Amino acid sequence: MFNFFKTKEWFIWSWGGAAVIVASLWFQVQLDVAINEWFGGFYDLIQTALSGESSVTMGEYITGLLSFGKLAGVYIAVALSISFFTSHWLFRWRTSMVQRYHELFDKARHIENASQRVQEDTVKFSRIMEGLGTSFVEAIMILVAFFPILMGLSSGLQVMFFGEWEYGLVSAAILWSVGITIVLLVVGQLLRLVSIEYDIQAREASYRKLLVIAEDDVTIRPKRLNELFAEVRSIHFKNYARYAWFNVARLSCLQANVLVGYVVLGPAIVAGSITLGVMQQILRAFGKVEGSLMYLFKSWSTIIELISVYKRLKEFENAIYEKTI
Repeated sequence: MFNFFKTKEWFIWSWGGAAVIVASLWFQVQLDVAINEWFGGFYDLIQTALSGESSVTMGEYITGLLSFGKLAGVYIAVALSISFFTSHWLFRWRTSMVQRYHELFDKARHIENASQRVQEDTVKFSRIMEGLGTSFVEAIMILVAFFPILMGLSSGLQVMFFGEWEYGLVSAAILWSVGITIVLLVVGQLLRLVSIEYDIQAREASYRKLLVIAEDDVTIRPKRLNELFAEVRSIHFKNYARYAWFNVARLSCLQANVLVGYVVLGPAIVAGSITLGVMQQILRAFGKVEGSLMYLFKSWSTIIELISVYKRLKEFENAIYEKTI
């Protein structure tokens, strides 16, 4: 799977492409930091306008909106470029995997569901990595960029449970994010979600294989197909039931998460010690740090699928290796 990073043939694409993606994501995060600063100034402008204490002209208001438009335009262009380049980069990764499997396919074709692993599982692997991999790198960069911002904004601020401690906001974000992530990890482990996803892929592969054989083999009767599909249906229904319980925990945490920032800032808001603009900056920075720390929480379902695909491809590669020795 990782031959892409080990061979001279793919050296420029693998390491050079990875460097381009990382640099582009860092620039995108810096744009996000600039947008966060814009929120502070613009909401202070709104507060001034609504208070009636001083006049805000329409020109100033439009200028504020246009300044966001410039930032947003650059952000969109960068995001589209990253997405386009990452898709090409990951397809090269898939190509290196497939080329290796093609070279060994004479030895691999007798392995159960070999064709599916070469074709479908490599597609799944590259598509999942496109979203999951880039979002992981971006989460790390957001944490690096917004952590000091949140520290600076929390200086001298009265927050719930931590008083005026300078690390209060950061500590609240870490404790909440890590706490609900651990809760979901425990729930997912108890429900054995990774194992059931693996079983789904295995049974779907067996069903698909029989359908392909049935195209040329008239001895494959509908009864046999129905029996195999019954197993597919059974494992899917089992998966739906387990995910229903998992989603109880996930959705409860998500709804509670909406209020966490406001709860933590409660004393400062009630005391009137911050302006509307500063509150928006803090809430957005708090949400960014919290969101980065909750990467596992937000990507849990996709991570389960990636682990299952990785497990299948690893078993496939191990089986090829056993046949070559």
